[in-house]
Amino acid sequence: MPRTPRPGRPGRGSRTGRPIMVLLDLLGRRWALRVIWELRASRLTFRALQDACGGVSPSVLNQRLSELRESGLADSAGPEGYGLTPLGRELIDRLLPLVTWSTRWAAGATRARGTPRSSR
Repeated sequence: MPRTPRPGRPGRGSRTGRPIMVLLDLLGRRWALRVIWELRASRLTFRALQDACGGVSPSVLNQRLSELRESGLADSAGPEGYGLTPLGRELIDRLLPLVTWSTRWAAGATRARGTPRSSR
């Protein structure tokens, strides 16, 4: 089982453990971003989070939640379920401009696919 990425410790893409590379390693793990995204609005129980993610296995969800808690991005409040920490909410705030950008990108990519190439 891979260790939770931590700044200063080597990980995927970085032998030095540079913070940005460690963050990208953490966020690039299967289902990690989806879990963070689903927790953006409110706390969710394990089962509600699993349903919101639509298809994540319990073992993978448990692993992601463990990594996100260990990384300080998520927490657990017993029966209230899982939620984002202030640091996790700050991450969502930093990701929201990417949502806007990705919408423009997708529209441009769709137009580009529909436009025939000119012959040379």
